[in-house]
Amino acid sequence: MKKSEIRRRVKNHKALLSDADRLQAADAVFARLEKMAAFMMADKILMYNSLPDELSTRAFIDKWAGRKHFFLPRVNGIDLDVLPYDRTRMHLGAFRIEEPDGDDTVDVDTLDLIVVPAVAYDDKGNRVGRGKGYYDRLLSRARAVTIGVAYDFQLFDAVEVEPHDRAVDIVITPSGIYFNR
Repeated sequence: MKKSEIRRRVKNHKALLSDADRLQAADAVFARLEKMAAFMMADKILMYNSLPDELSTRAFIDKWAGRKHFFLPRVNGIDLDVLPYDRTRMHLGAFRIEEPDGDDTVDVDTLDLIVVPAVAYDDKGNRVGRGKGYYDRLLSRARAVTIGVAYDFQLFDAVEVEPHDRAVDIVITPSGIYFNR
């Protein structure tokens, strides 16, 4: 299936979700994540700051912020910078996403775990993003374990893959965990 068709289908499905559906799905996905060895062993974790239509990361970050070192991305031209998370040092940045302030960027290859948003995944970890390639460029430089998180309806049998696309190691949905082999 073409990326444009996947994006359209997922957008339409997300529009039908209630707030309770969104909360229940996020709770289920992040409960699975926090039980995984990759998360338990990780110290430096890059999360995403969720948009309203994505699985919300706010409660999860708040829950673990005292025990894990979280980082968030910040758009810098065509790339993403990685900065430490500090609730008091945030601003509304590109695409109306809250981003961290400061100059204390870190190299992506120093991270232990990267939690990746996407429009869709397949069970092999291939992903369809929003179309700008930010995470593909970031993941091409990463050595960390990469985990995609999604609603169940965001998981497809197969997604279109282009040479620049980067798959994740693991995909977590409310009903399952899929390992990229």
